[in-house]
Amino acid sequence: MSNLFDLNNKVAIVTGASSGLGVQFTKALAKQGANVVIVARRIEKLNELKSEIEKYGVKCLAIRCDVNNNDEIKSVVEQTVNTMGRIDILVNNAGIAVNVQAEGQTDEQWYNVINTNLSSLYFFAREVGKVMIKQHYGKIINIGSIHSTVAMKPTFLTAYCSSKGGVQMLTKSLAVEWAKKGITVNAIGPAYFPSEMTQHAINNEEFKAIIDTYCPMGRAGKEGELNGALIYFASDASSYTTGQLLTIDGGWTAI
Repeated sequence: MSNLFDLNNKVAIVTGASSGLGVQFTKALAKQGANVVIVARRIEKLNELKSEIEKYGVKCLAIRCDVNNNDEIKSVVEQTVNTMGRIDILVNNAGIAVNVQAEGQTDEQWYNVINTNLSSLYFFAREVGKVMIKQHYGKIINIGSIHSTVAMKPTFLTAYCSSKGGVQMLTKSLAVEWAKKGITVNAIGPAYFPSEMTQHAINNEEFKAIIDTYCPMGRAGKEGELNGALIYFASDASSYTTGQLLTIDGGWTAI
């Protein structure tokens, strides 16, 4: 039987690839044979990652992009097609969080989170989707969160939870719309994994107590524990799976 998880010669775009989960996702795809286009604002970080990825024997293209700039999104898609010839996989990973009480949150803070975590995912999927529809093939993987389905106290994450809840419904809606066009659209919902955005919280003793209370496994996620879900959704192993949010949380949302 052929390897259902083989990604050889596939072309993947990963947003938010300059750190954290974006780096892990990029490496996981490259190790399975995918050529990768890595996207973020910090081009120096992308170039460092590019040097690592090319050691796996795959092609890697680093492109600076602000995901809140639609012209730059369109440019990434154009450059990818011109350089790689196609787009098979999109990992919509870019995201931010603001921990501010709802009554004290500014308009700018709200819109920045919603635009980065939700609107940019739609705009990237829209532009990549145009290419995938022509190919009649594509795998879109949106990065949601446990907060796509649950909130949490005592943190103040109204904007973040709202954006990630939107990611779940964006995933479902695009999946339904593109189901007969050869495109699957799924989402991964991580709990707390080490990254620039979460490391300060994970290292905080009070937050460790929160994890122990809410997570049956009593710990944060570890590097690599999202890779299985990513490769499943990126590969032909998930050919009949679409519109799903797979929450990877040590049992957090089970209680």
